[in-house]
Amino acid sequence: MLAWITISHGGFMDKIYANRIAAYLNKEPKDFTREDLIKYIKGNGIRLVNFRYVAGDGRLKTLNFIIHSEDYLNRILSAGERVDGSSLFKGVDAGSSDLYVVPRYCTAFVNPFSSMPAIDIICAFYTAEGKPFASAPSEILRRAEKEFTKETGLKFYAMGELEYYVMAPKDPLYPSVTQKGYHESYPFAKYEDLRTEAMELIAAAAGGKIKYGHSEVGFIRSGDKEMTQQEIEFLPVPASDAADQLAVSKWILSGIGRKYGVTISFAPKISIGHAGSGLHIHTCLMKNGKNVMLNENNELSDESKKLIAGFMELAAPITAFGNTVPTSYFRLVPHQEAPVNVCWAYRNRSALVRIPLGWTNAAGMIKDANPGSAPIAVETNQTVEIRSADGSANIHMLIASLCVAAMRGFRRKDFSEYANRFFVDRNIHDKEFAEILEKLPHLPFSCVASGEVLEKNRAAFEENGIFPPAVLDSAIEKLRSYHDETLRQRLTGKVEEMKELVEEYLYC
Repeated sequence: MLAWITISHGGFMDKIYANRIAAYLNKEPKDFTREDLIKYIKGNGIRLVNFRYVAGDGRLKTLNFIIHSEDYLNRILSAGERVDGSSLFKGVDAGSSDLYVVPRYCTAFVNPFSSMPAIDIICAFYTAEGKPFASAPSEILRRAEKEFTKETGLKFYAMGELEYYVMAPKDPLYPSVTQKGYHESYPFAKYEDLRTEAMELIAAAAGGKIKYGHSEVGFIRSGDKEMTQQEIEFLPVPASDAADQLAVSKWILSGIGRKYGVTISFAPKISIGHAGSGLHIHTCLMKNGKNVMLNENNELSDESKKLIAGFMELAAPITAFGNTVPTSYFRLVPHQEAPVNVCWAYRNRSALVRIPLGWTNAAGMIKDANPGSAPIAVETNQTVEIRSADGSANIHMLIASLCVAAMRGFRRKDFSEYANRFFVDRNIHDKEFAEILEKLPHLPFSCVASGEVLEKNRAAFEENGIFPPAVLDSAIEKLRSYHDETLRQRLTGKVEEMKELVEEYLYC
């Protein structure tokens, strides 16, 4: 987790750190040492240390330590602890299942919910031989990042758009309009205070690099309940940091919901005919700290086109990591904003991959908005956004799969020609576009279909040892186990059965 820094020239403060531990130590999280954490724990009366780690199911797990002596604290920070790997990962033999969880000091943050002073640290898994555990989602992503940089000389950055619903008792005052909640303001935008509190905790406690938050399109009234859609969007950071950031942020949002007695749901679909919740991932490639997504003419660079080509090639199997429950495929349906076809476009939210505005030709805007001000140079921040994934995603493996796809694009000599096969220049739901639409590949229509397409393309993910075969076997088996090939057709018009399905995957 990274802290953000603001440099002040007024002499009042040299640095402002979002992460409270970083602020206390006056040090970037990437530079934290064991001694630093001990200093913070002793200086702030910390009584509880929590190890957090993402297991094979993509969920954040916890191990609690009450600190009773400095020797004990030093021990757990130096050597970690052992856990039962067979309960955390499928395929680990219960007869020899011990794994180590070892804290990564740079991820330490203040626990915002604990009844006693506590800090949390994200851990990595290691084997009995002291080697990184190959099947851990964080290790899969770390390998993918490393291989991508080794092959291309570039760093893979990512950021997420975390969409969710707040589900609460109906409020008769200031109702929003159905499907019209986008960027609505208080008091018509409900639960803005929960969103801003979560943002403050994500930034100040955990050092999350937040871009902004806002209300989203969805507003649903059903019986005595109402559901208000929200979004928190992040800034691009190295891929592993982006995945850790999203995992911790989902945990913090869920904790906020528990605190206030409302349900926070990242489920891909909670009501037919209403906006679902996606997990759009923006990606960008960096070299020597500079974004290389545009060329000298402010057009998409070759690096961007290679990235797009890779996403087009592996778009279908990527759903195996980004769309992992049956309700995922009630969101990916025709004539909605969520994507169905494999294609890309500029600024078009109906496409699978979108090229958003990147602040090209934007230097004069601030001067126009503020007459008399001097022009300000605006740094390009171009990204490539892939819009298929949702809140059921195994986040680390999803972003790892994007790294794999990017490498495929970089290996293609025909990357530009290949990418252009999938380019669209209009809303793909326009009636006059139907003939072209039929020629575009489709994303899978079910978990079973997603598992099948992963099986067909598994060699791409196994290459260079990034995804272990056992991990892919487990993912494919899980997707097939839903037997949802015809689920959408079977539940058409069956309101009560659909409600039961939504309830089953509400906390995905």
